[in-house]
Amino acid sequence: MTSNARVVVVGAGLAGVRLAQRLGELGAIGDPGEPGAPGSPGAPRSPALLVGEEEHRPYNRVLLAEVLARHYAPEVIALPAPSRLIRARVTGIDRATRTLHCADGSAIAYGTLVLATGSNPVLPPLRGLFSRRGGELPEGVHAFRTMDDCLGLSKAVRPGTRAVVIGGGLLGVSAARALAVRGAQVVLAQQAERLMERQLDPPASRLVHRHLTDLGVEVHTECRVRDLRCVGGAVRSVELADGYALDADLVVLACGVRPRVGLARDAGLAVHQGILVDDELRTSDPHIRAIGDCAQHDGTLYGLATPALEQADALAESLAGDLKARYTGTRSLTRLTLAGRSVLDLAAFGEPVPRPGDDVVQLTDATRGTYRKVVVRGDRLVGGVLVGELGTVGALARAWDGTEPLPTGGSPLLHLLTHDGGS
Repeated sequence: MTSNARVVVVGAGLAGVRLAQRLGELGAIGDPGEPGAPGSPGAPRSPALLVGEEEHRPYNRVLLAEVLARHYAPEVIALPAPSRLIRARVTGIDRATRTLHCADGSAIAYGTLVLATGSNPVLPPLRGLFSRRGGELPEGVHAFRTMDDCLGLSKAVRPGTRAVVIGGGLLGVSAARALAVRGAQVVLAQQAERLMERQLDPPASRLVHRHLTDLGVEVHTECRVRDLRCVGGAVRSVELADGYALDADLVVLACGVRPRVGLARDAGLAVHQGILVDDELRTSDPHIRAIGDCAQHDGTLYGLATPALEQADALAESLAGDLKARYTGTRSLTRLTLAGRSVLDLAAFGEPVPRPGDDVVQLTDATRGTYRKVVVRGDRLVGGVLVGELGTVGALARAWDGTEPLPTGGSPLLHLLTHDGGS
C-alpha cells in the first residue's frame, strides 16, 4: 500500500477528521511555499489521506459515555466519513524520505505530515494490574478511551454488576453515571478531595456528588486505590490504601490521559509533555505539523475537543495557502451534558476561583439543584461555573470571550445569570 498524497494525517479522531473535512471544503491542499502550492498552476486538489488504527468508523469520543448509557447507538456518534481513509498502524516516520512505515509492511509517502495521534489512558501503578502475560489487563478491568473499551464495558455490565470506577474527573464521573443508569452497583473512588477538582469549585462539585448519589453511586473522595485482587485472571476486588476491600466484577480506569507522542519522539521531533508546535502548528520538522491532544502549544496541553477543532481549522487554512493563518490558543469551555431521565448539565470556563479584589456573583437553588457563579475582574468577566439548567451558558461564554468590557453596574450580569441566554 503506497500513497503519494501531499497531506497525510495520522489519526482519525475529531482533530484529524475535522482537518480533512476543512481541507476538502477549502478545495486545495498543499504546503505553502512549495512548488504546486494552492493558487499556483498544478496545485493539488485531492483530499487529505487519513491513517487510522481503529476498525470503527471515526467517532466523537466525547460522547462515549452516552453510548455506554445506551442513550445513543454507536452509529449516532459517528463523524462524517472521510473520503480517503485507510486502516493501518504507523510504526515509524522516515523524515529524510518523507515516508511512513506501517505494521503491515506498507509505506506511505507524504509531502506534509500531520500528527493527530491523540492520547492514551493513564494506567495507574496498581499491584495486580499487569499480572497477566503480554501486559494485558485482567478480565473485568477496562480503560475507557476507545469505542472498543466502551463496547467491551457495555457487554460486561448487567443490573446488579458491582463496578468500581477509579478516578473522579470528567471521565470518571461520566463513566460512573452511565454504569449506574445501566443498573450497576457503582462505587467511585477519587483520590482528590472532591469530584472534578480541576474544573469545578467546591459548591459545584458538591452538586455533582449529590447527582451521583441520587443515582445510587457510592462516592469516596480522598480515597487511594493500591491493589487489584484477581482470581483466575479476573478481577474480584479492589483494595484501598487503608486496607478496606471493595468487591468488584468490573473496574473502570478513569485516571486521565497522556499525549501519544511515541512516533514523534522516535522520529527525533521536539517533545516535552506533548509534541511542541508553534502558531502554525509546525513541529521542529517544517514538513510535520501536530494538532489535538498530542500537541503542546505555547506550553499548554489542552486535551479537549474545542482546542483540537480550532487547531484543525487553523491548520487547514494554512495548508490551503493562507499565509496569515495562525493558532494563538483557545479559551476553552468545559461542557458536560449527560442525557436521560436525570440530566447532568455543567459548564466551567476561565478562572472560576477569584483572586483578591475580584467580584463574585453567585446564585444557588438547592431545591432545583442549580448553581451559577461568575468572577469579574475590573470590567471583565474572567470565569464561571454553572451546574444544572444551562440556558445562560451561551450568553455568559460570549461575554467572557468578547473583547468589550461589561456594562457598568451589576444588573446586566445578573440578567445573564437569571435568564436564558441560549446554549
